[in-house]
Amino acid sequence: MSEAVIEAAARSAPLTNLTEDETLFRDNVRQFAEDKLRPLVREMDEKQVFDHGLIEQFFQLGLMGIEIPEQYGGGAGSFFEAILAVEEISRVDPSAGVLVDVQNTLVNNALLRWGNEEQKRRYLPRMAANTVGAYALSEAGSGSDAFAMQTRAELNGNEYIINGRKLWITNGKEAGIFILFANVDPSAGYRGITAFIVEKEFPGFSVGKKEDKLGIRASSTCELVMEDTRVPKANVLGEAGKGYKIAIETLNEGRIGIGAQMLGLAQGAWDAAAKYSQERKQFGKPISDFQGIQFQLAQMATDIQAARLMVYNAARMKDAAQNFVKEAAMTKLFTSQVAERVSSLAVEIYGGNGFVKEYPVEKFFRDSKIGKIYEGTSNMQLQTIAKLVLSK
Repeated sequence: MSEAVIEAAARSAPLTNLTEDETLFRDNVRQFAEDKLRPLVREMDEKQVFDHGLIEQFFQLGLMGIEIPEQYGGGAGSFFEAILAVEEISRVDPSAGVLVDVQNTLVNNALLRWGNEEQKRRYLPRMAANTVGAYALSEAGSGSDAFAMQTRAELNGNEYIINGRKLWITNGKEAGIFILFANVDPSAGYRGITAFIVEKEFPGFSVGKKEDKLGIRASSTCELVMEDTRVPKANVLGEAGKGYKIAIETLNEGRIGIGAQMLGLAQGAWDAAAKYSQERKQFGKPISDFQGIQFQLAQMATDIQAARLMVYNAARMKDAAQNFVKEAAMTKLFTSQVAERVSSLAVEIYGGNGFVKEYPVEKFFRDSKIGKIYEGTSNMQLQTIAKLVLSK
């Protein structure tokens, strides 16, 4: 397998169904990721700290407010463009990809869809210019059963008083604004769940323990602590008791974002493995000359292309206002499987070097595991898919 063939395969695959503007956007993000992000990847992973200057560059490039309308300082782009950005960044570092993903597909999306005009004027310009967002739903006893949450909010005059803890909150350390869910009426069950816009500086709010993780180590995953946190009544997102609807519908979109993260990860692992297969020699020739390696790379490339078609199709459906719930679940399920499988094979193609941190593929392998867990485990995706395909 010649170097020219490998390069052509790597570069041609992402062109699927892109317009000229989308191709230009993707290429610009790709170049930025190669030039500015790649030199920082290993250090950020080792130190478990996201480079603040890199976040500033994300904002300067417009990657943190892709769908936000121009009137609020955003790029007025499409959901599909946000997905392209997540894919290309994740091809270099999935830790960076998920930061951009949560910002665009969860936080900005929730504000755009459910925020009133006053909330949009107050928060969207910050989200586009300089403020990282986080999405605070999960708790210790409320993972897959998201509506078993124990965080409570009580109305006191013009404020809600919130008490509770959130766990595994992506962007928790960097975020200045949180979409946070609490129950205002536990007797009503999930119908009491309400979404709030919480600022980091609100009294009684603090960021707790940062988790020491297997993968995506530069991405902060933190505990949030609410001790009589005071949140203005005006910061209810949507309306009281409708938080369950916001959570479900926003996460449906977020799952396409995770699909893009896993897709980019798989492509990055494949790129590295294909290149290394030409450099590593055994029995006097590059291992890419052996049919066994060629077949592995071919199967990996096929899986990646199938994953890309699923991600792009789901994103197009979202932009076209079609029902994409089933496609989002299938996308997250399949891309997480592909990412884990491809990155594992990439380690094997590297041989012993694949098991050491000097080379990139062991990190892709570590990073891949979270794809089957967050924003809905694989079992939860299967449950959703089964419900929808069997209901016909």
